[in-house]
Amino acid sequence: MTDWNPDDLAAIDADGELRVAAHRPDGTLRNPRIVWHVVVDDDLYIRSVRGTEGAWYRGVQRTGTGQIDSGGIHADVTFTHDDSRDDAIDRAYHAKYGNGSAVEAITSPAATATTLRIDPR
Repeated sequence: MTDWNPDDLAAIDADGELRVAAHRPDGTLRNPRIVWHVVVDDDLYIRSVRGTEGAWYRGVQRTGTGQIDSGGIHADVTFTHDDSRDDAIDRAYHAKYGNGSAVEAITSPAATATTLRIDPR
């Protein structure tokens, strides 16, 4: 695992959306999807609002690698399931995006089950 450059992570965190594209088994990239993201303790996290049924999430699960774009940062990354900070991640989603129905969906049990940490490669 490699740590994020602090300036890159700050730029990503400041952006409201992140584009995620998983690698296919043949190494090509899937079409990027826009997701919400948060930073907790210098780690970057995403979840699938549709839970395990989210198409981009299923793609990520197949290879565990891909690319992200956010805040002017384009990076090759790995995706790792990480449920070690779910409560803090929930709080971060509420702090960043508010308390509306979309945040309730991204902090639901189905979405929480898909928490992924994103690390640069």
